[in-house]
Amino acid sequence: MAVLSTSRNAGGRNLQRSLVLLALVCSAAHVYAQKPVYRCETAGRVSYSDTPCLGAQEIDATPTQGMDKMTGKSRKGQDVQRAERNAAFAEAFQPLTGMNADEYRVYQRRFKLSPADKLECARLDNRLPGLKKSVQAAAANDLAQAEVDLYKARKRFNDLNC
Repeated sequence: MAVLSTSRNAGGRNLQRSLVLLALVCSAAHVYAQKPVYRCETAGRVSYSDTPCLGAQEIDATPTQGMDKMTGKSRKGQDVQRAERNAAFAEAFQPLTGMNADEYRVYQRRFKLSPADKLECARLDNRLPGLKKSVQAAAANDLAQAEVDLYKARKRFNDLNC
């Protein structure tokens, strides 16, 4: 009987250790969360911001990577190195979490949000692509309203820190 209880305790301890390790990793891993960058044009002036504006265009601002011509070594900034480490980390824990690197990055960014805010972020995740398409396909007389709807959704997404 003692052997049976010991094996149960060992299995429980392993599960406990795995859960504690996962909790520590989730709380300690600061994932690089790149926010979208918007190109705004106001009164003929162009500006770039992480907050949306009316009629903004979302642009790709992914950090670039280069090679040092003299040494042949990769020249990567801290942000790129951090993103690569976090992607490797997420890939290593994918069997435990069931999330790929992008899903894990979003999960980390939203971890401290309230349940209601998480639900609204998920709703906005589904709504934003449709709003972007509606702006692109809008007729001239409906374009202004489509841009206002997209702006409001992006603003809310940004304010919630989704």
